[in-house]
Amino acid sequence: MHRLHELARRRLALVVVFAAALLMAAASAALLVGPAAIGPGDLWAMVARRAAWLLERGTPGSAHAEAAGLGWQETILWQVRLPRVLTGAAVGAALAVSGAVLQGLFRNPLASPSVLGVSSGASLGAVLAIFFGLSASLVWALPLFAFAGAILTLLLVYTIATHQGRTPIATLLLAGIAVGAFNAAMSSFILALALERWEVAKTIIFWTMGGLDGRTWDHVLLIAPVLLAGMAVVLGYTRELDALLVGEVSAAAVGVDVARTRMILLLGTALLTGAAVAVAGGIGFVGLVVPHIVRLLVGPHHRALLPLAALVGALAVIAADLLLRGLLAEHNIPLGVATAAMGAPFFLFLLVRQQERFARA
Repeated sequence: MHRLHELARRRLALVVVFAAALLMAAASAALLVGPAAIGPGDLWAMVARRAAWLLERGTPGSAHAEAAGLGWQETILWQVRLPRVLTGAAVGAALAVSGAVLQGLFRNPLASPSVLGVSSGASLGAVLAIFFGLSASLVWALPLFAFAGAILTLLLVYTIATHQGRTPIATLLLAGIAVGAFNAAMSSFILALALERWEVAKTIIFWTMGGLDGRTWDHVLLIAPVLLAGMAVVLGYTRELDALLVGEVSAAAVGVDVARTRMILLLGTALLTGAAVAVAGGIGFVGLVVPHIVRLLVGPHHRALLPLAALVGALAVIAADLLLRGLLAEHNIPLGVATAAMGAPFFLFLLVRQQERFARA
């Protein structure tokens, strides 16, 4: 038994190192790819210059301080590409962790951040901010409206599904689907109204498709603390999630407060999803596909599953964005369209497997 645990730990360590190496490679490639040519040597030289500048920034007139950030390559790297990569990594991590938590919480392999309508609620809030012109005048308006939409949707779904202190999972899922459909309908209605103002309608369409174009350090500063806080919350409930895998009755028998755990985890996933949608728009299927891939590699235990899902989710979004910018740059295809095109077949595969399992049972 001890040998089996040791082999499992070694396998986990190898998977984590391999995923981290792939993530670093994808992030480095993403910093190099773009209309402006930046070679690997230029990249490392700029990193070295910035490091030297940070060490000497207290020395007025130093050569490093004067040179840092003045060249066009430095501007592109530090102000355009790096915020884009960091935002993509945070968005992928948030969506993948949310999906892993929801799949464990509902014991449903088809669960994803959109299952409770949270994604569509965040989208509706952002669409309202764009439609009323708030996003053009206030930089934080769109993210704040997206957050508000996500939280209000979660509270509405939970209130509808809760009766006499009990919240049946089936009712919660159905309420989420219904409220999500309403949110999507309202977003479409607002888009129809916005068609009279083409620039506003175009902004709404491209935002709902999802993407990382034009992301700045403001977006990084918005999602980074939410990601860290959300990860801290869900990582504190890995034991409870493992217990819930065998059913709520069994989990309650070993001391899990099922109702409290469910509410806290739903709130955590709502914050993560709301932050991801707030900074990147609608990027679908990352929260569905990535947890399944990670589960195949390291098993269902959430103590290993959640951190690795964050790594692989970040890798998936950065790699998809890199693919679009490297091979399909001239077509300007939104990131959300690409992730949906790759994730939809996987979703159908999971659905067919689920039907076959029910037929055998």
